[in-house]
Amino acid sequence: MTALAGRVSREARNGLLLVSPTLTYALLLLAAPLALVVLLSFWTQDFLEIHRDLTFENYRVAWTEPIYRALMLRSLKISALVTVFTVILAFPIAYFISFHVPTKRKPLWLFLITIPFWTSYLIRIFLWKVILGFNGVVNGSLVGLGLIDEPLSFILYNQNAVVLTLSHAWVPFAILPIYVALERIDRSLLEAAEDLGDGPVRRFLRVTLPLAMPGVLAAALIVFIPTIGDYVTPRLVGGPNGLMIANMIELQFKKANNAPLGAALAISAMVIVSAISIVFLWLNRRYLAGRGG
Repeated sequence: MTALAGRVSREARNGLLLVSPTLTYALLLLAAPLALVVLLSFWTQDFLEIHRDLTFENYRVAWTEPIYRALMLRSLKISALVTVFTVILAFPIAYFISFHVPTKRKPLWLFLITIPFWTSYLIRIFLWKVILGFNGVVNGSLVGLGLIDEPLSFILYNQNAVVLTLSHAWVPFAILPIYVALERIDRSLLEAAEDLGDGPVRRFLRVTLPLAMPGVLAAALIVFIPTIGDYVTPRLVGGPNGLMIANMIELQFKKANNAPLGAALAISAMVIVSAISIVFLWLNRRYLAGRGG
């Protein structure tokens, strides 16, 4: 009995030794900074001086001021639209690679998907400014073809430009989880559905799409969570009507000299996004349970 206890204790020590680097990394670079931000959100700042008396004033301002509520709702709206458009764009590509590309060529297609990552994210945003600009590619082409008399002004420096730019940037991230889900589908199920008389559309709606929903949900979360905190794209292509909550957080930390309020806004946004993500996961579990998965 003593030998067994000593063996278990030795294995526990070895296991702790193995996970300690990862645990230390998580504590120092993830948990500790987050805890500091949470603590900062309960302080106040007077110009350059931070007062460490705990208060809920920052959260009261963050949740009651109309400008912050409007920016938060706009951020949720833009992120939701980006998520929908990204998934719609990514699903056909993932489906084509999974079902129509020969097995030997699939790695090449997946490699080609990563090509956008070869260039800087900022460069891609600036390219969209060139494409959507007043004298850009889109307006120049439409005017040259005689389809419009003067350049369109609603395609840049607004929410439309932010949604378009973010959707293009995040499509590769959405393709991969959807592709993995499609690859895991047992092809014999599709053959059985075809034998039972289902056509291509009915087979897709009743077999392929439901089985691919975990990948679709993963893609949606991968896109939704980070895009709501994006501040570079709204700053460069959004204009005054395309700014998001992250731009206000940046403003509070830099120009307004009110880091505690910026921290409260950041924590509030994180809590809202976490709640929405949990609801998504709960609905997905209910969906899978309803289908016997």
